[in-house]
This record gives sequence, structure tokens and C-alpha cells, in this order.
Amino acid sequence: MHVRADQRFPIQIELNGRQREGLAEPRMQLCDFLRHELGTTGVHVGCEHGVCGACTVLVDGVASRSCLMLAVQAHERRVDTVESLSRDNIMNDLQQAFSRHHALQCGFCTAGILMSCVEFLERVPSPDETQVRDMLSGHLCRCTGYTGMVRAVLEVAQQRQVTLVENNNDV
Repeated sequence: MHVRADQRFPIQIELNGRQREGLAEPRMQLCDFLRHELGTTGVHVGCEHGVCGACTVLVDGVASRSCLMLAVQAHERRVDTVESLSRDNIMNDLQQAFSRHHALQCGFCTAGILMSCVEFLERVPSPDETQVRDMLSGHLCRCTGYTGMVRAVLEVAQQRQVTLVENNNDV
């Protein structure tokens, strides 16, 4: 089958818990599809080479560089962006910790970093500082350094563990 480069195909995804559909050319990057076709502006595009991490989203729960993935590859998959983190305009615990620890300045890279942190804390619920720094090494931030980010992630991990223990004691 011959596909023209300008031909557009319907793409269906579960975006932040809602079924969404749009059209994408075969070579359209997922980040561009999310931003320009679906209006999800929390996805930022930095290097377009997968190096900076600003475009990181969760695809089926796995942190993925949306600049390295084609929109057609996301068809019928679950995609979560930074917009999925807050509920009713209330930031989640990780976003609040980033704010408390001054882990952001310009905010350009923050969305991608937050999404990597979400996936990381699912896999590693009780990380140490070295593990957090290793995870963050996949992101480039020119504004803040990483100390505030490390403190925020460690704080959230500790708070979640305390909550887990308290909930288990209530059972």
C-alpha cells in the first residue's frame, strides 16, 4: 500500500483518562499531535532528539519521549500528560512539593520531569538520593539545578510511605 506523506489518518488515544481522536500524517511526532491536534499544551518540545526530556509523557504507564514516537504509534494506547496530575485545579503532591522546594523556574522542562517522576515513584516507591539523581539525569534543566527536584521527589516518596503504613494500620 502506498501512503502519501501528506495523507492524514485517524488516531484514537485515551488522553488523560478521556477518549480523544484526531488526524495525523504518518510522520507526525506524538508531541506535535498532542499539542497541535489535541491542544495539550503541557507537552513541551525542546531538542526533538530525545535528549532534553521536556516532551516526556506516559504511554501505557511508561515514561516516553513524545518527540521520538510517531502519533500513529500511539493509536489505541493510553497517554498521560502533565495535565493529568492535577484535579479540579488542585496540584497533586508531587507538583506541590516541586513548588515548595523551588524545583522549577521557567517551567519549560518541568512537565516532562514531573511525568518521569510519576513513573519513577511507581517503580521505586522508596528511592534514595542517588536513584533520584540517576532518574533526573535523563533531563536537561538550564534554570534550577536539580537539588530542589531531588528534595521534592524524596519528600513525596517519604510522605507516601508514611501514608501507606498509616492506611495499613487502619485495616
